[in-house]
Amino acid sequence: MHPPRLPLPARMVALLLAGTLAACHQSPREAAPPAPPPLATLAVQPIPVQREQTWDGVVEAVDATTIAAQTNARVEQLAVDVGDRVAKGDVLLRLTDVEQRSARRGAAAAVASAQAAYDEAQANWKRASELSQRGLIARAQLDQALARRDSTRAALDAAQAGLRSAGEQAGYTVVRAPFDGVVTRRFVQVGEAVQSGPPTPQPLIAMASLAALRVDVVVPQSAVAAIRQSQSAAVLPDAADAAPVRAGKVTVFPYADPVSHSFRVRVELPGGTSGLYPGMTVKVAFPVGSGDRLLVPESALIQRSEVSGVYVVGADHSVLLRQLRVGQRHGDEVEVLSGLAAGERIAIDPGAAALYLAELHARAGKAS
Repeated sequence: MHPPRLPLPARMVALLLAGTLAACHQSPREAAPPAPPPLATLAVQPIPVQREQTWDGVVEAVDATTIAAQTNARVEQLAVDVGDRVAKGDVLLRLTDVEQRSARRGAAAAVASAQAAYDEAQANWKRASELSQRGLIARAQLDQALARRDSTRAALDAAQAGLRSAGEQAGYTVVRAPFDGVVTRRFVQVGEAVQSGPPTPQPLIAMASLAALRVDVVVPQSAVAAIRQSQSAAVLPDAADAAPVRAGKVTVFPYADPVSHSFRVRVELPGGTSGLYPGMTVKVAFPVGSGDRLLVPESALIQRSEVSGVYVVGADHSVLLRQLRVGQRHGDEVEVLSGLAAGERIAIDPGAAALYLAELHARAGKAS
């Protein structure tokens, strides 16, 4: 017995349902995997590097001095001001020398008088010596002539010393630079009276040499042993494109502050260091051990204002810009503190990665 035939519209609906069910039972077409981006990449892996700690330090001049008054006078001329660069022997200021010239003339007159007295005593002693040899005078007279000669010789020496002292006092009225450097402070004005003391001489000019610099750093007691062992340090300039300045010598003071229990460390900089000036604060990095660090090439970083980042290429071939927190530089590489995990791949050329993403967005816009 045959089943009843369905009307034509009913049969069409049944066929459509059967086709739909058959389509549901078929496996869907899998989407084609995305092609890998045409970018050179680098797998970031931790590598052993020297661990460093940084502390603030103050730049000092090795040669710095405050020139004080060495004679009593008034300021007649100021040849320099704060910030002026001077060479060794340049005149810094002049003092009045009226009293000093008068004292030198008086000392010169005293020398002339003492010289005349000595010449006369010398001639008398010679005559007395000749007469004594011929037995014409007593021995006592010869001794008196000799004593007279010696006393006038001592008086002449004293007068000459007084003349030299007066000349030095006159020379102190012209103050000259003791070395090449820069004027850092001026303590007097034109017309001001200055005193050489007591109790202390009056300061006139302060200056410092820029030829040799050092950095004074205060470090905690816990880091002193490592610093003493490494005997190395690097000064980190503020400029982002400036390379660290390696220390020429590191000296750890052999005593600690009894209150803070911290140590002072003196870091001497190589000659000719530019961009650093006395009084500046700088960061100083000291090696305190070693450990594994993630490093990325500095050329792979993209900088946007204060934000650093790299283009990360994922396992699914996606390219994303990721923000990083970076640390110290190690040659041509930069330490990654956070934002990147070991094994992840980054684009070596950030410019090519940015261009690739721009092309992808442009294609997506056309397709939509």
